[in-house]
Amino acid sequence: MSFLEVDEIYNENEADHQQHIVSRPLGAMIVLGGGLLLLLVGAALSIILGAADLKLGTVWDALFHFNSQNTAHQIIQELRIPRTISAMLVGACLAVSGAIMQGMTRNALASPEILSVTHGSAFAIAIAFAFFPGISSLGLMFWSFAGAGFGALVVFAIGLFSQGGLTPVKLALAGIAVGTMLSALSSSIAIHFDVARDVSFWYAGGIAGVKWSSIQLLLPAVVLGLVLVLVIARSITILSLGEELAKGLGQYTTAVKVIGIGAVVLLTGAAVSVAGAIGFIGLIIPHITRFLVGIDYRWIIPCSAVLGAVLLIYADIVARLLNPPFETPVGAVTALVGVPFFLYLARHDKRGL
Repeated sequence: MSFLEVDEIYNENEADHQQHIVSRPLGAMIVLGGGLLLLLVGAALSIILGAADLKLGTVWDALFHFNSQNTAHQIIQELRIPRTISAMLVGACLAVSGAIMQGMTRNALASPEILSVTHGSAFAIAIAFAFFPGISSLGLMFWSFAGAGFGALVVFAIGLFSQGGLTPVKLALAGIAVGTMLSALSSSIAIHFDVARDVSFWYAGGIAGVKWSSIQLLLPAVVLGLVLVLVIARSITILSLGEELAKGLGQYTTAVKVIGIGAVVLLTGAAVSVAGAIGFIGLIIPHITRFLVGIDYRWIIPCSAVLGAVLLIYADIVARLLNPPFETPVGAVTALVGVPFFLYLARHDKRGL
C-alpha cells in the first residue's frame, strides 16, 4: 500500500487532524537545510564562547595549524570541539528516541525521561559508581544501556498489567512514578557509598567534561541506532496511525516495536552515559518536527536528529553564559522550556498521536 493510500485512510479515520498529511518533503527539506545552518552557526558559537572567549582566527589556526604549546589551541582541540560534537550527538539521540517512542505508543507525552528510560540509565550508572569504582567509559556505557532497558521494561510492564491496558495516561503516570523511585534509589546509593558527587553530575546533565575518548564510544552507538530506526521508519509511520490499521496492512508490529525499543535503549543509553540525564529534548523536538514536516517518520527521524542537535547545542551555550565563569547545568536550561511544554501537552492533548 502506498503512502497516498495510507494518507487517505488517515484523513478518513482522523477527521480532527485534517491539517496533517503523511509527508511534506518540501517542508522537510527546508527544516533540514535551516537546521543544518543553525547547527553550523551554533557549533561556531559553541567553540568561541565560554569562560575564555576566543576569536575565529584562533579557532582556524587551532584546526589547521595546531600548536601544542598554545593554551588557546589546547582549549579548542581538547575541550571545546569535543563538547560541541557531543552536544550534537546527544541532542540527536534524545530527540530521535522521543520521536520513536511517541510514534510506537501513540502517546504525546512519551519521551526517554517521562518513561524512565533516562532515569533507568542514571540509576544503573549510580550502581556502577558504587560497586565498581574506577570503571571505564566503556563500562559506564554498558551499564547505561542496561539501565535504560530496565527502566523501559518496568514502565511498560506496569502499563500492560494495569486495569484497562496500556493507555497514554497510564504510561506517563507509570513513567513518572518509576522515575521518581529510581531517582530516590540513586540518591540513597550515592549517599551510602559516598559517590554523591559523581552521581549528581549525571542527574544534573552536562557535557562540559566530555573527551574525545567518550565521543569514540558514542559515535558507533549513534550510527547503529539511527540506522535501525531509519530501517523501520515507514513501519513506524503506519503504526502511529493505529495498531489495528498497521496489522491490517500486514505490518509485523511486534518486530517493529522490539527493534524500536532496542534502538531507543541504544540511543538513550549512549547519550546518558556521556552527558547524564538531560531531559525534555525527546519530548519537545518530535512535536515541533511533526508540526513542520507531517507524520512520515522517514522525514521525522532525520529532522528530529538535526533539531535535537540544534536545541542542545544552543542550550549548552546558554548554560555556560548564564553565570560566568560558572556553568549552569544544561539539564536545567532544557527543563525551563520542557516543563511548560509538558504541562501544555498534558492539559490539551486528548488523543495521543
